[in-house]
Amino acid sequence: MEHPWLKFYDHRTPHRLAYPEALLDHFLDDAARDFPTHTAITFVLRYALGGRLRIGATYSYQQLHTYVDRLAAGLASLGVGKGDRVALMLPNSPQAVIAFFAAMRLGAIVVNTNPTYMPLEIQHQLADSGAETIVLLNQFVPRLRKAQPALPQLKRVIVTSIDDLLGFPMRQLVRHALQREPDWAEVPLGGMFFSFSALLAHAAAPPQVTRAPGDVALLQYTGGTTGVPKAAMLTHRNLLANTLQSLAWLVDAQRGAERMICALPFFHVYGMTVGMLCSVAMAANMLVLPNPRPIDTVMEVLARERATIFPGVPAMYIAIINHPQAASYDLTSVRACLSAAAPLPIEVQERFGAITGGRLVEGYGMTETSPLTHGNPVYGLRKSGSIGIPVSDVDAKIVDLDSGAAIAAGTDAQGELLVRGPQVMAGYWERPDETAATIDPDGWLHTGDIARMDEDGYFFIVDRKKDMIIASGFKVLPRDVEEVLFTHPDVQEAAVVGVPDPYRGETVKAYIVLKAGAQPSEQAIIAFCREQMAPFKVPRQIEFRAELPKTPIGKVLRRVLVDEERQKLDARASSAGSDAER
Repeated sequence: MEHPWLKFYDHRTPHRLAYPEALLDHFLDDAARDFPTHTAITFVLRYALGGRLRIGATYSYQQLHTYVDRLAAGLASLGVGKGDRVALMLPNSPQAVIAFFAAMRLGAIVVNTNPTYMPLEIQHQLADSGAETIVLLNQFVPRLRKAQPALPQLKRVIVTSIDDLLGFPMRQLVRHALQREPDWAEVPLGGMFFSFSALLAHAAAPPQVTRAPGDVALLQYTGGTTGVPKAAMLTHRNLLANTLQSLAWLVDAQRGAERMICALPFFHVYGMTVGMLCSVAMAANMLVLPNPRPIDTVMEVLARERATIFPGVPAMYIAIINHPQAASYDLTSVRACLSAAAPLPIEVQERFGAITGGRLVEGYGMTETSPLTHGNPVYGLRKSGSIGIPVSDVDAKIVDLDSGAAIAAGTDAQGELLVRGPQVMAGYWERPDETAATIDPDGWLHTGDIARMDEDGYFFIVDRKKDMIIASGFKVLPRDVEEVLFTHPDVQEAAVVGVPDPYRGETVKAYIVLKAGAQPSEQAIIAFCREQMAPFKVPRQIEFRAELPKTPIGKVLRRVLVDEERQKLDARASSAGSDAER
């Protein structure tokens, strides 16, 4: 294959990397050996007394290492062993980091579980994965109990509270405040319910388990925005490779010296790999936030804790540059930011750089690829609208949607993006047919994204194949319309979907979040679009909203918007039928 992108690599980024035959918890072993007294986790619940008091705690790498070994020993005493699925339903917290690495010690498989899931969603994920153990906050236990009757395989529920690892008097202060919250739950222990903090009392060493880099380390569910969620099987080798690929992109990161803000949820593969695993691999100080909202919290942590690296999503950066007090925060410690999960307008990159002095670049990845595959070089050529170039050891190509033939670089022809590399998943959990439909015999993963590649090897995502709108026979890609809407001076966020239309089949509808104080009319937005795009692409409907539905990682849920429109259509049809009967 030709790799025109290689000449645009930063000179400090190797084209090829050496990957040790190691396991993920070896990152922690190395950090604790080399930097035992360095801070591993700065846990920030909030600031008090005008910011003079940090509500939370800090933990060294040696402490973290000890906690991991103790929890692993405690879980082993309950019968958790190699290959067992251990669900983690936790916000970003010391407990999330400890539980993840403890499971790795035992050769168990972590099942990342979104803490906002409702009983039916919990039921599906735990039943599908066959998880016999779950570690979760006490506040989430009532939802788990509603799902339990349909989960006969569940044997162990490990309960923690967010203040479990806080010292005196911080724990008493936090506990007093939490007990006034409506979702606080006192959980009686006994039977299948066990205390997280009690398991940490195990002083014995964890058992020695025979493990291999090709073992599955993580079941990461995906596809919830487009259909029934399925689990990508990510091995130790996959995740280790992607961690090292990500670090090779952060060319000036210094081991033992960085401060990584961990606002992205660890239960999402992006937050877990680029936030947690990269931090531990370079012995960085993880600045852990259990909740990134409101954005003021993130800005406080950035400023007060002097974060140097900030992985995020466009919604975070957009909120920061539009914050009315942005100028009052000193964010100049930030050197590098990688944005993924959604398109990042170039004006956002430039305005964020002007505020911080750091470099904000757009990247790309998928759950199935652990996740990072592409990125704009942090200190190299950054192209507007581009996801950048493939990271070390990644092959990528564009293929024709009909013939499957490879499309040459620089033709501007659009096709499906295919990727291949050491971070590509082992397959979908217990779904061999879907695995075969996604990864071909030559190891190419079909992303389902429509893209193009320019003459320099920079890739541009055009849209999702599944999101394409067909209006009166014309194909409309939502991102084409969204990019025009983002240039309107009053538009902060925009999402475009196809909604049912009796005449056109589908028609284009735009959902818009306006900037503070803006009040354009629907007609004004449509007129603006008519000046910038072909008539068949112009939105026929505009809906202004206070916010857009998003995943916890910040990706707009277009499917939710489409479902809302269908429900409206069904309601109108039902109402019309009732009127006809009367």
